[in-house]
Amino acid sequence: MYSTLITVAELTTILEPKSVSVIDCRFDLAEPSAGRKAYQVAHIPSAVYADLAQDLSGPPNTDYGRHPLPSPQRIIATFSRLGLKNAVQVVLYDDSGGMFAARAWWMLRYLGHRAAAVLDGGWPAWQHAGKPSEASDRQVRTTEFHGATRRDRLLTLDELDSTQDLVDAREPRRFRGELEPLDPRAGHIPGAKNHFFQGNLDDRGFFHQPRALQQAFMTTLGKLPGSETVHYCGSGVSACHNILAQVHAGLDEPRLYCGSWSEWSADESRPAAQGDG
Repeated sequence: MYSTLITVAELTTILEPKSVSVIDCRFDLAEPSAGRKAYQVAHIPSAVYADLAQDLSGPPNTDYGRHPLPSPQRIIATFSRLGLKNAVQVVLYDDSGGMFAARAWWMLRYLGHRAAAVLDGGWPAWQHAGKPSEASDRQVRTTEFHGATRRDRLLTLDELDSTQDLVDAREPRRFRGELEPLDPRAGHIPGAKNHFFQGNLDDRGFFHQPRALQQAFMTTLGKLPGSETVHYCGSGVSACHNILAQVHAGLDEPRLYCGSWSEWSADESRPAAQGDG
């Protein structure tokens, strides 16, 4: 079972006998239709497409950020429509270093499905290796995917407090409040530390080795993150990349505040911190 990352070579060995479900999660925040269009041009054989806005987000249920987490019933319905089965390995990929794939990975774990892994290097690595692709939309038969939410791994706005170890996955300039292109106010949640998710990757777009990931978290937090660490970002997407990195590093699985800065900053009564502190 692959539960964090899977390499192109490893995926190839299980793709041929078709003992895996593959989900293409490519997306472009600036052009929401670009991911599906790219999928229709070429994708990993047998892959189905999951759209961040339409499939991996939904009507507000636990949070009111830009990409709200769908209700458990809606998530289960989506994974069923995508043809997932509880006993089957799931592999997720994108062309953004795993940022969008990690959101789907986290949602599967949230429902208790541990046999889920992000393709290390994503679509670029698959292409670079000269692996085959196919075009057009793939139709799959709807299954009966089941899951039970691990509610302790999700934190809502009202459950946040000043004693928690908060980790912000956004780029440093947004964290410091120097610019804010998307949300109502600039800055970050007071007390949070900035751990930019892109730092989980090397210059080729592959995740660093577990030891290096541990050391990076130590540098950010002054200690290793644990199960009570809370990750957030702008809208609960890139935070999942940090969660994936933490678990791949062999550390305890932390919690996600999915509403993230987009929800926090929309409430003017909540403070916004500036700078590095």
